[in-house]
Amino acid sequence: MTQRLAGKTAAITGAAAGIGFACARALIEEGARVVLIDRDEQALEQACDTLGDGADALALDLLDGAAVSGMMPALLARLGHLDIFHANAGAYVGGDVSEGDPDTWDRVLNLNVNAVFRCVRTVLPHMIERQTGDVMFTSSVAGLVPVTWEPVYTASKFAIQGFVHTTRRQMIPHGIRVGAVAPGPVITSLIDDWPAAKLEEAKAAGALMEACEVAEAVCFMLTRPRGVVIRDLVILPQGCDL
Repeated sequence: MTQRLAGKTAAITGAAAGIGFACARALIEEGARVVLIDRDEQALEQACDTLGDGADALALDLLDGAAVSGMMPALLARLGHLDIFHANAGAYVGGDVSEGDPDTWDRVLNLNVNAVFRCVRTVLPHMIERQTGDVMFTSSVAGLVPVTWEPVYTASKFAIQGFVHTTRRQMIPHGIRVGAVAPGPVITSLIDDWPAAKLEEAKAAGALMEACEVAEAVCFMLTRPRGVVIRDLVILPQGCDL
């Protein structure tokens, strides 16, 4: 291992499992110190035990606006400064709009959109003061190609893409890179709600990928020369026909 992120510090939301955990592992293997942020304290403890010395935990409910707005002191107490912030946490909902539950939609949209915006607003002043940093987003191919089965989830990721593109341009004068990894279907708990037939069809077609493959893409984005930004990186399983 080349330790391409040696000396760097990072914080990742939704990091107790899935893509967030895989990214935390990959960044630590590259030499970074990482704070894992999640609301599940027990899962966080287990994740940090697994990852070892390079990992620390911050239990925080991203739907608690005041807690998110006040999280920087906790991050700085653990890390000293923050080089990388990865807004990864999210929720999934699919199905027909005519049969959907608007209360579920509210929670998904609050987590996938509002909480992400608030998190980024919280960390940017620190990065602006230092005139450097990386802000990463876990978006989705659904943020670039509308997926008929998941209109609300698709809408949330289109919002993220719009935020990425505009915020990136605002941050150029401050030396802060902003980019999004946009994977196709990944084997995580987010697809637990897929209909059984849809899940089996995707597995048979080779239309699912592993979280570690997303993490490899994130590491690629973060290790480009500072004069290069990967604004959007779409990665798909070979069998995905989007």
